[in-house]
Amino acid sequence: MKLDGKVAIVSGGGTGIGAATARLFAYEGASVVVTGRRPGPIEAVATEISGVAVAGDTSDPAHVAEAVDMAVRTFGGLDIVVANAGIGLGGSAAEVTDEQWRTTIDVNLTGQLFLIRAALPRLIERGGGSIVVVSSVSALVADSESAAYAASKAGLLGLVHSVAVDYGPLGIRANAVLPGWIRTPMADGSMDEIAARDGLTREGAYLAATADAPLRRAGDPEEIAACCAFLASDESSFVTGQSLVADGGATVVDVASLVFAPDRWDPAS
Repeated sequence: MKLDGKVAIVSGGGTGIGAATARLFAYEGASVVVTGRRPGPIEAVATEISGVAVAGDTSDPAHVAEAVDMAVRTFGGLDIVVANAGIGLGGSAAEVTDEQWRTTIDVNLTGQLFLIRAALPRLIERGGGSIVVVSSVSALVADSESAAYAASKAGLLGLVHSVAVDYGPLGIRANAVLPGWIRTPMADGSMDEIAARDGLTREGAYLAATADAPLRRAGDPEEIAACCAFLASDESSFVTGQSLVADGGATVVDVASLVFAPDRWDPAS
């Protein structure tokens, strides 16, 4: 088991990518502290994997300190942090409200900093460790009406680079995973909006959203969890400060050349 004997914190671990990551880490031998805002989902996941749940908002320094302390008290230390908690609030730069902007940055970027900052002393005590930040392809390419979300996810890459540089000499690695469309409750909500607008089913919306990606499908949370497990484990022992894009190939497509593609999915068909 690639994470045997390791202790991990997974934020946003009640559903989607976070829950899949917590389950995979436990399967691979890790003891896991699961955090999230809603007690019900994280307690269910923690019970399933014999882990521990700590409910709270990742943008609250007291909450992340409690999560780190729980890992040390319950399992004896901390080796891995998966900073996954996030939200998606819309709005272009001219339309996003002050509250939407601040909330998105607080949760998606500042909250990840708070968790990493609280964890660093404990990781250093163990002689090193791995920090995996779940960003998004929105860090590289912009979606429409997503100014706060795109900015927060791009900011995470700068944070990862900084942590890798400053703490690499102490044995700490920091990397980011950049998912594309993944079948999560958040993505389902976006697909339902597309479906209502275009007269599609949710599945049809997923097909439309991924029609130009080389793999022609959305990913599953378990596929992103596998990326997190790789970056958390010794299999990536010489990898730090990097971004692992897992998007079915969507970001390598030359949008201007799509007019020549013979097999583009037609929502009217």
